[in-house]
Amino acid sequence: MMAGSALSPLVNWAQGEKITNWAGNLTYSTRSLTKAASVEEARAWIKKQPRFKVLGTRHCFNDIADSRDEFLSLGLMNKVVALDKVKSTVTVEAGIRYGELAVFLNDNGYALHNLASLPHISVAGGCATATHGSGVHNGNLSTAVVGMEFLTASGERVHLSRSQGGHFLGAVVHLGGMGVVTKVELAVQPTYQVRQYVYENVPMAALEHHFDEIMSAGYSVSLFTDWRNKNINEVWIKSRAGESGDFGKRPEFYGGKAATQNVHPIRELSAENCTPQMGVPGPWHERLPHFKMGFTPSSGKELQSEFFVPREHSYEAIMAVERLHEKISPHLFITEVRCIAADDLWMSPCWHQHSTTIHFTWKQEWAAVKELLPQIEQALAPFRAKPHWGKLFTMSHARLAELYPRMPEFQQLLRHYDPGGKFRNAFLDRVIFGV
Repeated sequence: MMAGSALSPLVNWAQGEKITNWAGNLTYSTRSLTKAASVEEARAWIKKQPRFKVLGTRHCFNDIADSRDEFLSLGLMNKVVALDKVKSTVTVEAGIRYGELAVFLNDNGYALHNLASLPHISVAGGCATATHGSGVHNGNLSTAVVGMEFLTASGERVHLSRSQGGHFLGAVVHLGGMGVVTKVELAVQPTYQVRQYVYENVPMAALEHHFDEIMSAGYSVSLFTDWRNKNINEVWIKSRAGESGDFGKRPEFYGGKAATQNVHPIRELSAENCTPQMGVPGPWHERLPHFKMGFTPSSGKELQSEFFVPREHSYEAIMAVERLHEKISPHLFITEVRCIAADDLWMSPCWHQHSTTIHFTWKQEWAAVKELLPQIEQALAPFRAKPHWGKLFTMSHARLAELYPRMPEFQQLLRHYDPGGKFRNAFLDRVIFGV
């Protein structure tokens, strides 16, 4: 079920119907939604609204995008604006999804440095929440941003870029509170091929002395566990063509055995919708995500939470969670462990910190998960764990303010571009401003 995702924003929605996130665990607080097909349409509408939120592909599991007033969708603004082969950048409209952009780039001989597990999310939404892929040397998706254009609360068009500095480092991961992002400029590189290998049943004990070696075995590496029997169910290794390590001739990997057929991260589910494995080479965008872009989504009946810890504490943090396995496993589909490189974006969980993430795909049993989250957060507190902004957590504003030294400056940034609170909602009030 973790493979499911909405293929396009609000594809089956009709005016006046209830709007939910794709997993169905959250019904938004308004049914009023306007779709803009251009910057001019969006600007004219923005000027008239006292308060609203932009609603994207609805893949967040908490109320970060919720509104009691109005929604604006930029799903119709989903085009590639320009591919600059001299600067090695691509400029896109905010509503384009990574899967769509990836096909365009690959067809033109280019690639992004990484992709998330699901290619269905929008570029603007993924960057706003510091969504990530995997790889010890790979920053999250936001780190590819070199420029962005947005409309402020007054409808003013603003352009920020990494080269010009200023507010840029605070604005990229903006959590939806700064304005309406209309264009994003991303760094690109020449296209590349990837081979994907899977090993099954690696003992969790191997992580104690070999975590770095395991997570550095490929360009992107993911560990999947259900926390049963102190076992890593599956290790997915995605290697760029030309990288060392001939996994095709390697039947064992730190005590695990090479898979003999394509598998799903949740063993009981069919691998039909997963990207090809078994070392079959393919374009980057058909291997870096775990799931194919074009499949029919499942019902999406799941919940998700995720926590970032400093990479040097990876094993200790994993074992702190493992000690809760008897409580966790009955309510869990699967956990994924990944590594992400440090960055310099103020509100990124990887700000100045090489990180390891522990991700939980839960059964849709909110009463139980709600009880478990504070216990997991407490177990990970000694490692200064930070939550994924778009997933479920219970951490207080006070604790987050301790973990994010630039939060006061971020608050000032939001007030600068949105002095009247047009883009504020309950999430921002509670989590960022502590009110």
